Amino acid sequence: MILNNVITEVRRLLQDINSPQRYSDVVLLGFANQALKRIAVLRPDLFAYIGPISTTAGSVIQSMPSDSLRIMEIFSVQDGNGVTEVNREALDQTYPTWMNDDAGPCVNWMRHVRNANKFFIYPKAPAGQILIGEYSQTPTDYDGTTTVTLLSDGYFPVVVDATVFLAESVDNEHVNSQRAALFQQSFTQALGVSAQGRVITDTEQAGLKPTEVV
Repeated sequence: MILNNVITEVRRLLQDINSPQRYSDVVLLGFANQALKRIAVLRPDLFAYIGPISTTAGSVIQSMPSDSLRIMEIFSVQDGNGVTEVNREALDQTYPTWMNDDAGPCVNWMRHVRNANKFFIYPKAPAGQILIGEYSQTPTDYDGTTTVTLLSDGYFPVVVDATVFLAESVDNEHVNSQRAALFQQSFTQALGVSAQGRVITDTEQAGLKPTEVV
């Protein structure tokens, strides 16, 4: 997906093809980049990225990279052992002094339930340890010709609808405010339906009740 193609389709829907144009390409590009970020907030799973995560030596409390919207999973130590997710409250109850153990290769990780970009590891990190994990990556600001990474081309209409919504939102005419609401509803509903589709594609029972699975 390239945002110049999004802009072309947006202009058609806005009936903003002939000169003088109501919106410049720069303005529509800004709206398109805003649309990507709004989609990422609503559906962070669509921007899932797997890559290295540096750790802070001597600490069990770790931070995600600056481009992270929220942590999703920690898989392993880079070139090392796998890492298992555990519950921090359970670990606190069964082994209260776990935070004081010597540094070593990560064995377990725990979510910080109040902070989507912080997590805990056991034991505390040695110097130079890098983890391999998955997180929702905040979309960068794209120019018009660079391919949008992570987001599938199948979501092209959703990006178009979200961009039209933003463009119509800045116009205070009553008819345009109604169109803005229409396109806002269109893109949020599409994201909701696609999320429901994951139950069908990503689960063994494909969304059916256990009694209905042959």
